[in-house]
Amino acid sequence: MPVSIVPVTTSPSAGSERRSELTADLFDRIAATDDPSERARLTDEVVLANLGVADAIARRYRRRGTSADDLEQVARLALVKAARSFRPDRGHDFLSYAVPTIRGEVRRWFRDHGWVVRPPRRVQEAQLRMTPYAAEFALQHGRDPRAADYVRDLELDEATVTEALAVNACYSPDSLDRPVDPQGDAGPSLGDRLVGEDSAFERCEARHMLEPLIARLAPRDRLVLRLRFAEGLTQREVGEHIGVTQMQVSRIIARVLGQLRVELGVDLPVGSLAA
Repeated sequence: MPVSIVPVTTSPSAGSERRSELTADLFDRIAATDDPSERARLTDEVVLANLGVADAIARRYRRRGTSADDLEQVARLALVKAARSFRPDRGHDFLSYAVPTIRGEVRRWFRDHGWVVRPPRRVQEAQLRMTPYAAEFALQHGRDPRAADYVRDLELDEATVTEALAVNACYSPDSLDRPVDPQGDAGPSLGDRLVGEDSAFERCEARHMLEPLIARLAPRDRLVLRLRFAEGLTQREVGEHIGVTQMQVSRIIARVLGQLRVELGVDLPVGSLAA
């Protein structure tokens, strides 16, 4: 169910220190009351006070082919979960608990819902670590990170980094209906550029299976097949070449093809013999 939360009505300039103080005070009040409705109300205020944190985490994963609203909802739900389960008596600041919780929920959502074409799990997890790292690196260094930067700072192996960099399109691959020319809508689409079924592959496979079978044929049978299908002679011309009638050539071809079909257990593409 979508989470509809109205931002807290505090000054937009309120900094992290003010938010931390407000959050700590709210949790103190939660611990001091036994009224369930009051605890729920105060927990809602914790969520409102830290809403900007959840939204900021969601923004780091935008522009990945997924809905910004979906990301925001996932992050906010994770914030609610963190606020309800946080225990101040364990001596931790709320955000030190909430931020990993929110980030983990967003990453899990990406892992389960964000991929159109699903790569291996290790690549998914590496890619999700690399995305926020790349944004921070670009801000600090004024350029995109190279593979070596990911390997060094994230302690990933080079092969995984290479695969992860290559799977960006798995989030949202181009539609086959997208025009090849982005400036015009009337031109050919990506789908139009895809080749259809190529019978050459089928013929190649058939020839590969036929080679050992043809090698076992009688010399005259092999000659008839070569003349008829490889050199393209007519049955009459084949008969003249080997000294038999056209009818005999027809019978030889029918017998040999029938034999090959039985041994292969499949129909023979005629073109497969033209080699």
